Order: sequence, then structure tokens, then C-alpha cells
Amino acid sequence: MSKDLQKPQQSEELDLGHIFKVIGNTFEKLFQFISNILKKLFLSFVWLIFFIKKHIIKIIIAGIIGFAYGYYRQSKGEPIYKSTTVIKQNYDTGENLYRAIDYYNELIAERDSVTLGSVLDINSIKAGSILELEVESVITENDKLENFDEYTKGLDSIIASSVTFENYVKNSKEFHYPVQRIIIKAKEKAVFGTVISKIVDKIASTEFFQIEQKKDLTELMNLEKTILESLEASKDLQSVYKKVLEKPLEKPVGSQTSITIDNNEDKNVTKEFELYNNDVELRRELVQIQREKEDKKFIVEVVSSQENQGTIDNTKEFLGTPLDFKIYYALVLMILASMILLTLHFIKFLEKYKNEI
Repeated sequence: MSKDLQKPQQSEELDLGHIFKVIGNTFEKLFQFISNILKKLFLSFVWLIFFIKKHIIKIIIAGIIGFAYGYYRQSKGEPIYKSTTVIKQNYDTGENLYRAIDYYNELIAERDSVTLGSVLDINSIKAGSILELEVESVITENDKLENFDEYTKGLDSIIASSVTFENYVKNSKEFHYPVQRIIIKAKEKAVFGTVISKIVDKIASTEFFQIEQKKDLTELMNLEKTILESLEASKDLQSVYKKVLEKPLEKPVGSQTSITIDNNEDKNVTKEFELYNNDVELRRELVQIQREKEDKKFIVEVVSSQENQGTIDNTKEFLGTPLDFKIYYALVLMILASMILLTLHFIKFLEKYKNEI
């Protein structure tokens, strides 16, 4: 009987031992795999160090040539001017603006100055001097947080709890933000003011936005008219209450003193005070309406602009970072020389196995 009980126990011990052995082998293979990767990365790093050491003179010479070319371009080449304009969108014109800028850049890339000049209503010579247009939103992280807070307040509490700030920013489009920055690069200064005004006019002259503006202004004017009529009616009512308050003071001569139980005079005073508070609120609404009318007066507003006071632009972008001409061309030629040398090394490496194929 005792022998039969020992057999299952030994079997369980064997199973557990096999499982631990498999787990141990798995971890050993994993650590060996990671070790091999780190070893190869280290060997690659060492090889790269020796490669740079071997060809450092060639790479430096390439950098010097690039620096000299950048200096020549900066001092002797045709100057490039840059102008920045900040605009405020009072309507959702952002998508139209971004599409228009993309279209203008396509025409610039195709060197179609005739069509570009026709679209912007300028002559083809000025249109041909434009090199690039850019547009980007002007907003800080704090502004995004405020917009997110305002957005979640308008949602149901359950839905708002599932919306994160990261998802909100990810799903937000740059053109949705009201303040935008337009950057123009051109070969001559005189084109900036004309181009900016034409871009703004093109957006503002869109029929849809003009209809929306007309509806908004009409609504605000009607609301303003209603509030003014309410204030006038309130003024008449207050004069009536004033007469009612003055009436008890006009006692006839020889009249006897009497005591009244209900305090009508206090009620009249209270009603007059309520009317006064109501008037204050209405006047505040009038101020807000006036501000809204000023905001809706323009579909797109120019906040600040350099216009014809553009500055010389001696920078080129490298991986999204603006660099001076000299640094840019030096870096580009150094990278290009390194890529050529790496390609030659790779071809030489393959030639070792040419006879084995």
C-alpha cells in the first residue's frame, strides 16, 4: 500500500524537475541571444571607430569643402529673403488655408509662375521670385491644456473620463488652432506684402465664410436690438416704481397717523433693485455682443507682419533643424563622403566572396 502511494509522488517530482529544466534552458538561450546582440553591436561600434580613424582626413577635407561652398553661397550667391506673418482665424478657415498653401507650393515646385501669378493676382515675375511658403500653428502646451479642459467640459462625464490629453492632441489638426504663422521665402523683398494680402483676401472671399459671417452679424444685431428694447422697457418700469415709492410720502394735511400691516414699500424697493440688477446683466451682455461683433467683423485678421521688411535668410533645414549655410553644406558633404567610403568598403567586402559563388 505504501509503495503505491510513493509512485505518484515520484512522478510529480519528475514533472516539476523537467519543467524547471525547460525554463532554465529557455532563460539560458535568451541571455545568450541578448549577449550575442550586444557583442555584435560592440564590434560594430569598434569597427566604426576604426573606420572613422582610417578616413578621418578625407571626411574633414569634405567638411572643409562644404564649409567653403556654404561661405561662397552666403556671400556671393543670390540673397534669399524671409518674412513671417501671424494671422488669427475668426472662422474655421484653417483647412482652406493649409490646402491653399500646399497648392501654391506645388506650383512653385513645378516652376509654374504664370499660374501662381494668376491665382495670387500678381505678375508672373513676382510669382517667380517666391521660393517657398510655410504655415504652422502658434500654440503652447498651456493653450492645448486649456482647450482640452474646455473640450472635456462639454462632454458627458462618462465619455470625458475616457478621453486623454495625449489622444486629444493626437487627433487635433494643426489648422484647427485659430492663430497661424505664415512664412514666405523669396528672392526679392517687394513681394511679401502683396502675397500675404492676397492669401488673406482669397480665404476671406470664400462664399461659405461670407454667408456664415453675415448670419452671425445679423444674429448679434438682432440680439443687441432686443436687449436695448428690454433696457428701455425696464427704464419705463423703474420710473413707475419710483412714482409708487414717492406716493406714500404725499400725505394730505390734517391726516391721521395710521399703521399698515403689509410692507408694500419694501416690496417696491426690492422690485426696483431687481430691475437694476437685471439692467446691469443686460449691459454686460451688450458689451459681450459688441466684442463678438468686432471679432466677427473680419474672417481672417493679420495680427503681426513683417510685410516688405523681410530679412535675409542664410539657413537651410537639416532634419527639421535650421542650420547656417556653412554648417549645413559642411555636414552634408561629410555625411556624403562617409556614405561613399562605406559603400566602397562594402563592395570590397563582397569581392572576397566572389570566387565562392
